[in-house]
Amino acid sequence: MAQGSEIIKYEEEFIQNSRGLKLFTCRWIPANQDPKALIFLCHGYAMECSISMKGTGIQLAKAGYAVYGIDLEGHGKSSGLQGYIPSFENIVNDCDEHFTNICERNENEKKKRFIFGESMGGALVLLLHRKKPTYWDGAILVAPMCKV
Repeated sequence: MAQGSEIIKYEEEFIQNSRGLKLFTCRWIPANQDPKALIFLCHGYAMECSISMKGTGIQLAKAGYAVYGIDLEGHGKSSGLQGYIPSFENIVNDCDEHFTNICERNENEKKKRFIFGESMGGALVLLLHRKKPTYWDGAILVAPMCKV
């Protein structure tokens, strides 16, 4: 995907989670530079990464970040009854597994790691951070679904 003088590489892939469900993943990577850091997107309820968070992914990749998204169970192109989340703990674990696998690749070991959540994804980000508080370098919350 050409963006002015910069080029962003966009890729899609299906992975299988520990419960055997097929989950859609996508990524926006700066094509001509080593990424400054890794950013992991958590979308909101009834949303999906490749469409509803596309603009965010593109802008962050244009700014030099590697951006990774995953469609949660029952959302977007992932398996599961659309809009139904049988267990919030399961989607936390799905994101944790996928994001950790990416972070621990040789080329990413020394890169900073940020989680970005919008709406329901904000609640997911808070739970991911609580699960591994020293693992993440920061969190970005956009209109998070949480109770004060």
